[in-house]
Amino acid sequence: MNILPSCTAGRRRAPAVFLGVLIVAVALLGALALPVGRADAMEVVKCTGRPNSEDDPTAIMGATESRITFEASVAEGEGVSSLTLRLPEGTTFGTDDLAVTLLTGDDLMTRNELDYTESVDGQDLTLDFAEPIMQQGHLNILVYDVFFPTDGGEMQVEATYELADGTEAQIEGIPSIPVEGISFTESLSQWLEEQPWIQAWNANRFLHLFFDPALLVTSFPVVLTGFFTSIAIVAVAFPLAIPMGLLLALMRISKLRLLRGIATTYVNIVRGTPLFLQIYVAFFGLPLAGIQIPNFVLGVTVMCMNSGAYMCEIFRAGILSISKGQTEAARSLGMNGAQTMFYVILPQMFRIVIPNLTSEFIVLYKDTSLLAAVGIMELVMYARTIVASTGSITPYIVAALFYLVITLPLSKVTRHLEDRVRGHRSRKHAVELESADEKGASDE
Repeated sequence: MNILPSCTAGRRRAPAVFLGVLIVAVALLGALALPVGRADAMEVVKCTGRPNSEDDPTAIMGATESRITFEASVAEGEGVSSLTLRLPEGTTFGTDDLAVTLLTGDDLMTRNELDYTESVDGQDLTLDFAEPIMQQGHLNILVYDVFFPTDGGEMQVEATYELADGTEAQIEGIPSIPVEGISFTESLSQWLEEQPWIQAWNANRFLHLFFDPALLVTSFPVVLTGFFTSIAIVAVAFPLAIPMGLLLALMRISKLRLLRGIATTYVNIVRGTPLFLQIYVAFFGLPLAGIQIPNFVLGVTVMCMNSGAYMCEIFRAGILSISKGQTEAARSLGMNGAQTMFYVILPQMFRIVIPNLTSEFIVLYKDTSLLAAVGIMELVMYARTIVASTGSITPYIVAALFYLVITLPLSKVTRHLEDRVRGHRSRKHAVELESADEKGASDE
Protein backbone atom coordinates (compact mmCIF):
# COMPACT_ATOMS: atom_id res chain seq x y z
CA MET A 1 0.00 0.00 0.00
CA ASN A 2 1.43 3.36 -1.04
CA ILE A 3 0.71 6.10 1.51
CA LEU A 4 3.16 8.64 0.07
CA PRO A 5 0.57 10.50 -2.00
CA SER A 6 -1.74 10.99 1.02
CA CYS A 7 1.10 12.27 3.20
CA THR A 8 2.08 14.65 0.46
CA ALA A 9 -1.49 15.91 0.19
CA GLY A 10 -1.64 16.41 3.99
CA ARG A 11 1.51 18.49 3.89
CA ARG A 12 -0.03 20.59 1.09
CA ARG A 13 -3.24 21.24 3.09
CA ALA A 14 -1.40 22.34 6.26
CA PRO A 15 -0.40 25.82 4.99
CA ALA A 16 -3.97 26.45 3.84
CA VAL A 17 -5.42 25.50 7.23
CA PHE A 18 -2.85 27.66 9.01
CA LEU A 19 -3.70 30.60 6.74
CA GLY A 20 -7.43 30.22 7.48
CA VAL A 21 -6.84 30.14 11.24
CA LEU A 22 -4.66 33.23 10.94
CA ILE A 23 -7.39 35.14 9.06
CA VAL A 24 -10.02 34.23 11.66
CA ALA A 25 -7.72 35.36 14.50
CA VAL A 26 -7.05 38.69 12.81
CA ALA A 27 -10.78 39.22 12.29
CA LEU A 28 -11.50 38.53 15.97
CA LEU A 29 -8.79 40.93 17.08
CA GLY A 30 -10.17 43.60 14.75
CA ALA A 31 -13.66 43.12 16.11
CA LEU A 32 -12.38 43.45 19.67
CA ALA A 33 -10.58 46.65 18.71
CA LEU A 34 -13.78 48.31 17.37
CA PRO A 35 -15.68 50.58 19.80
CA VAL A 36 -18.65 48.82 21.26
CA GLY A 37 -21.81 50.84 21.98
CA ARG A 38 -22.87 50.91 25.59
CA ALA A 39 -25.97 48.93 26.33
CA ASP A 40 -26.75 51.36 29.14
CA ALA A 41 -26.16 54.59 27.11
CA MET A 42 -28.60 57.49 27.72
CA GLU A 43 -31.44 57.65 25.22
CA VAL A 44 -33.69 60.59 24.48
CA VAL A 45 -37.29 60.20 25.62
CA LYS A 46 -38.63 63.55 24.41
CA CYS A 47 -37.53 67.04 23.48
CA THR A 48 -40.44 69.41 23.06
CA GLY A 49 -41.20 73.10 23.15
CA ARG A 50 -44.22 74.88 24.51
CA PRO A 51 -45.16 78.58 24.46
CA ASN A 52 -45.91 80.47 27.64
CA SER A 53 -49.14 81.76 26.09
CA GLU A 54 -52.70 80.76 26.80
CA ASP A 55 -53.94 81.89 23.37
CA ASP A 56 -52.45 78.94 21.50
CA PRO A 57 -50.76 76.32 23.70
CA THR A 58 -49.37 74.41 20.71
CA ALA A 59 -47.86 76.95 18.30
CA ILE A 60 -44.32 78.03 19.17
CA MET A 61 -43.47 81.42 17.71
CA GLY A 62 -40.07 82.91 17.15
CA ALA A 63 -38.96 85.73 19.49
CA THR A 64 -41.79 84.73 21.83
CA GLU A 65 -41.28 83.45 25.35
CA SER A 66 -41.49 79.67 25.51
CA ARG A 67 -39.93 76.72 27.32
CA ILE A 68 -38.11 73.49 26.43
CA THR A 69 -38.72 70.11 28.03
CA PHE A 70 -35.85 67.64 27.60
CA GLU A 71 -36.07 64.10 28.97
CA ALA A 72 -33.60 61.20 28.66
CA SER A 73 -33.40 57.76 30.21
CA VAL A 74 -30.68 56.83 32.73
CA ALA A 75 -29.74 53.19 33.29
CA GLU A 76 -29.12 51.61 36.69
CA GLY A 77 -25.57 52.32 37.86
CA GLU A 78 -24.72 54.40 34.82
CA GLY A 79 -23.24 57.22 36.90
CA VAL A 80 -24.04 60.35 34.91
CA SER A 81 -21.94 63.17 36.37
CA SER A 82 -22.82 66.01 33.96
CA LEU A 83 -25.09 66.84 31.03
CA THR A 84 -24.72 69.61 28.44
CA LEU A 85 -27.59 70.92 26.33
CA ARG A 86 -26.66 72.95 23.26
CA LEU A 87 -29.55 75.14 22.15
CA PRO A 88 -29.91 76.32 18.51
CA GLU A 89 -27.95 79.35 17.37
CA GLY A 90 -29.75 82.62 18.01
CA THR A 91 -31.78 81.17 20.89
CA THR A 92 -31.69 82.92 24.26
CA PHE A 93 -32.69 81.29 27.52
CA GLY A 94 -32.68 81.85 31.25
CA THR A 95 -31.62 79.71 34.20
CA ASP A 96 -33.47 81.40 37.06
CA ASP A 97 -36.42 78.99 36.85
CA LEU A 98 -34.47 75.96 35.65
CA ALA A 99 -36.01 72.67 36.88
CA VAL A 100 -34.04 69.41 36.94
CA THR A 101 -35.59 66.23 38.37
CA LEU A 102 -35.13 62.48 38.14
CA LEU A 103 -38.38 60.59 37.52
CA THR A 104 -38.28 57.11 39.05
CA GLY A 105 -40.64 54.28 39.94
CA ASP A 106 -42.57 51.85 37.79
CA ASP A 107 -44.86 54.62 36.60
CA LEU A 108 -42.10 57.30 36.59
CA MET A 109 -44.27 59.47 38.82
CA THR A 110 -41.78 59.82 41.69
CA ARG A 111 -39.92 63.11 41.38
CA ASN A 112 -36.42 63.24 42.86
CA GLU A 113 -34.78 66.64 43.19
CA LEU A 114 -31.13 66.65 42.16
CA ASP A 115 -28.30 68.72 43.56
CA TYR A 116 -26.49 70.39 40.70
CA THR A 117 -24.78 73.53 39.52
CA GLU A 118 -25.45 75.09 36.13
CA SER A 119 -23.15 77.06 33.88
CA VAL A 120 -23.78 78.79 30.56
CA ASP A 121 -21.23 79.13 27.79
CA GLY A 122 -22.78 80.67 24.68
CA GLN A 123 -25.48 78.26 23.54
CA ASP A 124 -24.35 75.52 25.96
CA LEU A 125 -26.15 74.87 29.24
CA THR A 126 -24.09 72.51 31.41
CA LEU A 127 -25.42 70.75 34.52
CA ASP A 128 -22.80 69.33 36.90
CA PHE A 129 -24.35 66.94 39.42
CA ALA A 130 -23.04 66.88 42.98
CA GLU A 131 -23.33 63.07 42.97
CA PRO A 132 -23.31 60.91 39.82
CA ILE A 133 -26.77 59.63 38.96
CA MET A 134 -26.73 55.90 39.70
CA GLN A 135 -30.48 55.30 40.00
CA GLN A 136 -32.53 54.15 37.03
CA GLY A 137 -35.10 56.66 35.76
CA HIS A 138 -35.75 59.57 33.42
CA LEU A 139 -33.74 62.76 33.74
CA ASN A 140 -36.22 65.62 33.15
CA ILE A 141 -35.01 69.16 32.45
CA LEU A 142 -37.24 72.24 32.02
CA VAL A 143 -35.61 75.35 30.55
CA TYR A 144 -37.70 78.52 30.85
CA ASP A 145 -37.46 82.01 29.32
CA VAL A 146 -36.54 80.52 25.95
CA PHE A 147 -36.71 82.85 22.94
CA PHE A 148 -36.14 81.13 19.60
CA PRO A 149 -34.90 83.09 16.55
CA THR A 150 -37.42 85.39 14.88
CA ASP A 151 -37.30 83.54 11.55
CA GLY A 152 -38.28 80.23 13.19
CA GLY A 153 -37.65 76.86 11.55
CA GLU A 154 -36.72 73.40 12.80
CA MET A 155 -34.82 74.03 16.03
CA GLN A 156 -32.38 71.21 16.84
CA VAL A 157 -31.22 70.70 20.44
CA GLU A 158 -28.01 68.69 20.99
CA ALA A 159 -27.05 66.89 24.20
CA THR A 160 -23.83 65.30 25.49
CA TYR A 161 -23.15 63.71 28.86
CA GLU A 162 -20.18 62.60 30.93
CA LEU A 163 -19.95 59.58 33.25
CA ALA A 164 -18.16 59.32 36.56
CA ASP A 165 -15.28 57.45 34.90
CA GLY A 166 -14.70 60.34 32.50
CA THR A 167 -16.39 58.76 29.48
CA GLU A 168 -18.17 61.27 27.23
CA ALA A 169 -20.96 60.44 24.79
CA GLN A 170 -23.60 62.17 22.73
CA ILE A 171 -27.32 61.48 22.91
CA GLU A 172 -28.56 60.58 19.45
CA GLY A 173 -31.97 60.85 17.85
CA ILE A 174 -33.15 64.07 19.51
CA PRO A 175 -36.24 65.33 17.63
CA SER A 176 -36.27 68.90 16.37
CA ILE A 177 -38.69 71.53 17.67
CA PRO A 178 -40.80 73.27 14.98
CA VAL A 179 -40.95 77.03 15.48
CA GLU A 180 -43.07 79.40 13.42
CA GLY A 181 -41.38 82.60 12.30
CA ILE A 182 -42.91 85.98 13.01
CA SER A 183 -42.99 89.10 10.90
CA PHE A 184 -41.23 92.38 11.57
CA THR A 185 -44.44 93.96 12.82
CA GLU A 186 -45.05 91.14 15.29
CA SER A 187 -41.49 91.45 16.55
CA LEU A 188 -41.93 95.21 16.88
CA SER A 189 -45.20 94.69 18.73
CA GLN A 190 -43.54 92.37 21.23
CA TRP A 191 -40.78 94.90 21.77
CA LEU A 192 -43.34 97.63 22.38
CA GLU A 193 -45.19 95.52 24.93
CA GLU A 194 -42.00 95.29 26.98
CA GLN A 195 -41.50 99.06 27.09
CA PRO A 196 -42.44 100.73 30.40
CA TRP A 197 -44.20 103.67 28.76
CA ILE A 198 -46.38 101.29 26.71
CA GLN A 199 -47.29 99.40 29.86
CA ALA A 200 -48.17 102.68 31.56
CA TRP A 201 -50.20 103.71 28.50
CA ASN A 202 -52.15 100.45 28.47
CA ALA A 203 -52.79 100.74 32.20
CA ASN A 204 -55.46 103.26 31.22
CA ARG A 205 -58.50 101.21 30.22
CA PHE A 206 -59.73 103.68 27.58
CA LEU A 207 -56.32 104.02 25.88
CA HIS A 208 -55.77 100.26 25.95
CA LEU A 209 -59.22 99.65 24.45
CA PHE A 210 -59.01 102.16 21.60
CA PHE A 211 -55.33 102.95 21.03
CA ASP A 212 -53.15 100.01 22.02
CA PRO A 213 -49.81 100.77 20.26
CA ALA A 214 -48.67 97.14 20.13
CA LEU A 215 -51.99 95.99 18.64
CA LEU A 216 -51.93 98.96 16.30
CA VAL A 217 -48.66 97.67 14.84
CA THR A 218 -49.79 94.04 14.46
CA SER A 219 -53.19 95.02 13.03
CA PHE A 220 -51.72 97.15 10.26
CA PRO A 221 -50.49 94.39 7.87
CA VAL A 222 -53.64 92.32 8.44
CA VAL A 223 -56.04 95.20 7.79
CA LEU A 224 -53.86 96.25 4.83
CA THR A 225 -54.94 93.05 3.07
CA GLY A 226 -58.58 94.09 3.49
CA PHE A 227 -57.69 97.55 2.20
CA PHE A 228 -56.45 96.05 -1.06
CA THR A 229 -59.68 94.05 -1.35
CA SER A 230 -61.80 97.18 -0.87
CA ILE A 231 -59.75 99.08 -3.44
CA ALA A 232 -60.10 96.17 -5.88
CA ILE A 233 -63.89 96.18 -5.49
CA VAL A 234 -64.11 99.92 -6.12
CA ALA A 235 -61.58 99.78 -8.98
CA VAL A 236 -63.84 97.32 -10.83
CA ALA A 237 -67.30 98.54 -9.77
CA PHE A 238 -66.80 102.27 -10.33
CA PRO A 239 -65.69 102.15 -14.01
CA LEU A 240 -68.53 99.72 -14.75
CA ALA A 241 -71.05 102.02 -13.04
CA ILE A 242 -70.16 104.98 -15.28
CA PRO A 243 -71.53 103.59 -18.60
CA MET A 244 -74.46 102.08 -16.71
CA GLY A 245 -75.35 105.43 -15.15
CA LEU A 246 -74.92 107.21 -18.48
CA LEU A 247 -77.22 104.73 -20.22
CA LEU A 248 -79.87 105.15 -17.53
CA ALA A 249 -79.56 108.94 -17.79
CA LEU A 250 -80.10 108.85 -21.57
CA MET A 251 -83.09 106.55 -21.03
CA ARG A 252 -84.59 108.95 -18.48
CA ILE A 253 -84.41 111.91 -20.90
CA SER A 254 -85.55 109.81 -23.87
CA LYS A 255 -88.76 110.68 -25.70
CA LEU A 256 -89.82 107.02 -25.56
CA ARG A 257 -92.11 106.49 -22.57
CA LEU A 258 -91.11 102.82 -22.18
CA LEU A 259 -87.41 103.65 -21.79
CA ARG A 260 -88.20 106.48 -19.40
CA GLY A 261 -90.41 104.19 -17.34
CA ILE A 262 -87.81 101.40 -17.06
CA ALA A 263 -85.01 103.77 -16.06
CA THR A 264 -87.19 105.74 -13.62
CA THR A 265 -88.47 102.59 -11.91
CA TYR A 266 -84.98 101.15 -11.52
CA VAL A 267 -83.47 104.38 -10.18
CA ASN A 268 -86.33 104.95 -7.71
CA ILE A 269 -86.12 101.40 -6.33
CA VAL A 270 -82.33 101.40 -5.94
CA ARG A 271 -82.14 104.91 -4.50
CA GLY A 272 -85.16 104.32 -2.29
CA THR A 273 -83.88 101.15 -0.55
CA PRO A 274 -80.80 100.73 1.67
CA LEU A 275 -77.68 99.31 0.09
CA PHE A 276 -77.41 96.96 3.05
CA LEU A 277 -80.77 95.43 2.12
CA GLN A 278 -79.74 95.11 -1.52
CA ILE A 279 -76.59 93.24 -0.46
CA TYR A 280 -78.63 90.83 1.67
CA VAL A 281 -81.10 90.18 -1.14
CA ALA A 282 -78.28 89.42 -3.58
CA PHE A 283 -76.15 87.27 -1.27
CA PHE A 284 -78.95 85.28 0.37
CA GLY A 285 -81.72 85.45 -2.20
CA LEU A 286 -79.81 84.34 -5.28
CA PRO A 287 -78.42 81.13 -3.70
CA LEU A 288 -81.96 80.20 -2.64
CA ALA A 289 -82.97 80.61 -6.29
CA GLY A 290 -80.17 78.25 -7.31
CA ILE A 291 -77.89 80.99 -8.67
CA GLN A 292 -74.34 80.64 -7.39
CA ILE A 293 -71.97 83.56 -7.99
CA PRO A 294 -68.54 84.03 -6.38
CA ASN A 295 -68.65 86.48 -3.49
CA PHE A 296 -66.21 88.96 -4.99
CA VAL A 297 -68.01 89.06 -8.34
CA LEU A 298 -71.39 89.38 -6.65
CA GLY A 299 -70.10 92.14 -4.37
CA VAL A 300 -68.78 94.10 -7.34
CA THR A 301 -72.09 93.62 -9.17
CA VAL A 302 -74.20 94.93 -6.29
CA MET A 303 -71.95 97.94 -5.75
CA CYS A 304 -71.95 98.69 -9.48
CA MET A 305 -75.73 98.52 -9.81
CA ASN A 306 -76.25 100.72 -6.76
CA SER A 307 -73.70 103.31 -7.83
CA GLY A 308 -75.07 103.30 -11.38
CA ALA A 309 -78.47 104.51 -10.13
CA TYR A 310 -76.87 107.47 -8.37
CA MET A 311 -74.65 108.26 -11.34
CA CYS A 312 -77.75 108.29 -13.50
CA GLU A 313 -79.06 111.33 -11.61
CA ILE A 314 -75.64 112.98 -11.69
CA PHE A 315 -75.40 112.59 -15.46
CA ARG A 316 -79.02 113.61 -16.04
CA ALA A 317 -78.54 116.78 -14.04
CA GLY A 318 -75.33 117.52 -15.94
CA ILE A 319 -77.01 117.05 -19.32
CA LEU A 320 -79.96 119.26 -18.36
CA SER A 321 -77.57 121.96 -17.14
CA ILE A 322 -76.25 122.47 -20.69
CA SER A 323 -78.09 125.37 -22.29
CA LYS A 324 -80.45 124.62 -25.15
CA GLY A 325 -78.48 127.05 -27.26
CA GLN A 326 -75.76 124.39 -27.58
CA THR A 327 -78.25 121.96 -29.07
CA GLU A 328 -79.70 124.58 -31.41
CA ALA A 329 -76.22 125.57 -32.60
CA ALA A 330 -75.29 121.94 -33.29
CA ARG A 331 -78.53 121.36 -35.20
CA SER A 332 -77.89 124.47 -37.26
CA LEU A 333 -74.58 122.93 -38.28
CA GLY A 334 -76.40 119.88 -39.63
CA MET A 335 -75.86 117.46 -36.70
CA ASN A 336 -78.55 114.98 -35.80
CA GLY A 337 -79.68 114.21 -32.25
CA ALA A 338 -77.11 111.46 -31.56
CA GLN A 339 -74.22 113.52 -32.94
CA THR A 340 -75.28 116.52 -30.89
CA MET A 341 -75.42 114.44 -27.73
CA PHE A 342 -72.05 112.65 -28.14
CA TYR A 343 -70.00 115.47 -29.66
CA VAL A 344 -71.46 118.57 -28.02
CA ILE A 345 -73.50 117.83 -24.88
CA LEU A 346 -71.66 114.91 -23.24
CA PRO A 347 -68.12 116.44 -23.37
CA GLN A 348 -69.39 119.55 -21.61
CA MET A 349 -71.45 117.49 -19.20
CA PHE A 350 -68.49 115.38 -18.05
CA ARG A 351 -66.46 118.48 -17.18
CA ILE A 352 -69.33 119.68 -15.03
CA VAL A 353 -70.02 116.41 -13.17
CA ILE A 354 -66.41 115.44 -12.37
CA PRO A 355 -66.67 116.79 -8.78
CA ASN A 356 -69.88 114.84 -8.23
CA LEU A 357 -68.30 111.68 -9.66
CA THR A 358 -65.39 112.07 -7.26
CA SER A 359 -67.83 112.33 -4.37
CA GLU A 360 -69.61 109.22 -5.62
CA PHE A 361 -66.29 107.37 -5.68
CA ILE A 362 -65.73 108.29 -2.03
CA VAL A 363 -69.22 107.09 -1.10
CA LEU A 364 -68.73 103.84 -3.00
CA TYR A 365 -65.40 103.21 -1.28
CA LYS A 366 -66.92 103.70 2.15
CA ASP A 367 -69.94 101.55 1.29
CA THR A 368 -67.68 98.54 0.67
CA SER A 369 -67.66 98.17 4.46
CA LEU A 370 -71.23 96.85 4.23
CA LEU A 371 -69.92 93.78 2.42
CA ALA A 372 -68.38 92.63 5.69
CA ALA A 373 -71.89 91.58 6.76
CA VAL A 374 -71.89 88.84 4.11
CA GLY A 375 -68.37 87.57 4.74
CA ILE A 376 -66.32 89.37 2.09
CA MET A 377 -62.85 89.87 3.58
CA GLU A 378 -62.50 93.61 3.14
CA LEU A 379 -61.31 96.30 5.54
CA VAL A 380 -63.96 96.02 8.24
CA MET A 381 -64.09 92.22 8.08
CA TYR A 382 -60.36 91.88 8.75
CA ALA A 383 -60.57 94.40 11.56
CA ARG A 384 -63.57 92.60 13.06
CA THR A 385 -61.65 89.31 13.07
CA ILE A 386 -58.85 90.85 15.14
CA VAL A 387 -61.31 92.57 17.48
CA ALA A 388 -63.05 89.26 18.11
CA SER A 389 -59.76 87.63 19.19
CA THR A 390 -58.30 90.54 21.18
CA GLY A 391 -61.31 92.35 22.61
CA SER A 392 -59.75 95.70 21.68
CA ILE A 393 -61.30 98.30 19.36
CA THR A 394 -57.87 99.34 18.07
CA PRO A 395 -58.17 97.38 14.76
CA TYR A 396 -61.29 99.42 13.93
CA ILE A 397 -59.22 102.56 14.43
CA VAL A 398 -56.65 101.16 11.99
CA ALA A 399 -59.45 100.49 9.48
CA ALA A 400 -60.69 104.06 9.91
CA LEU A 401 -57.20 105.34 9.08
CA PHE A 402 -57.22 103.37 5.83
CA TYR A 403 -60.56 104.96 4.89
CA LEU A 404 -59.24 108.43 5.70
CA VAL A 405 -56.14 107.87 3.57
CA ILE A 406 -58.42 107.74 0.53
CA THR A 407 -61.33 109.97 1.47
CA LEU A 408 -59.48 113.03 2.80
CA PRO A 409 -57.27 113.63 -0.28
CA LEU A 410 -60.21 112.95 -2.62
CA SER A 411 -62.43 115.34 -0.65
CA LYS A 412 -59.81 118.04 -1.12
CA VAL A 413 -59.64 117.23 -4.85
CA THR A 414 -63.43 117.45 -5.04
CA ARG A 415 -63.47 120.91 -3.45
CA HIS A 416 -60.75 122.06 -5.85
CA LEU A 417 -62.70 120.77 -8.86
CA GLU A 418 -65.89 122.40 -7.64
CA ASP A 419 -64.08 125.72 -7.30
CA ARG A 420 -62.74 125.39 -10.81
CA VAL A 421 -66.19 124.56 -12.23
CA ARG A 422 -67.72 127.42 -10.27
CA GLY A 423 -65.04 129.81 -11.53
CA HIS A 424 -65.53 128.60 -15.09
CA ARG A 425 -69.28 129.20 -14.85
CA SER A 426 -68.70 132.69 -13.40
CA ARG A 427 -66.35 133.62 -16.21
CA LYS A 428 -68.75 132.19 -18.79
CA HIS A 429 -71.63 134.14 -17.29
CA ALA A 430 -69.55 137.32 -17.28
CA VAL A 431 -68.68 136.82 -20.96
CA GLU A 432 -72.34 136.29 -21.78
CA LEU A 433 -73.30 139.48 -19.93
CA GLU A 434 -70.53 141.39 -21.67
CA SER A 435 -71.68 140.10 -25.05
CA ALA A 436 -75.24 141.04 -24.23
CA ASP A 437 -74.16 144.57 -23.25
CA GLU A 438 -72.16 144.96 -26.43
CA LYS A 439 -75.11 143.75 -28.48
CA GLY A 440 -77.42 146.20 -26.71
CA ALA A 441 -75.01 149.06 -27.31
CA SER A 442 -74.72 148.23 -30.99
CA ASP A 443 -78.50 148.10 -31.33
CA GLU A 444 -78.74 151.59 -29.83
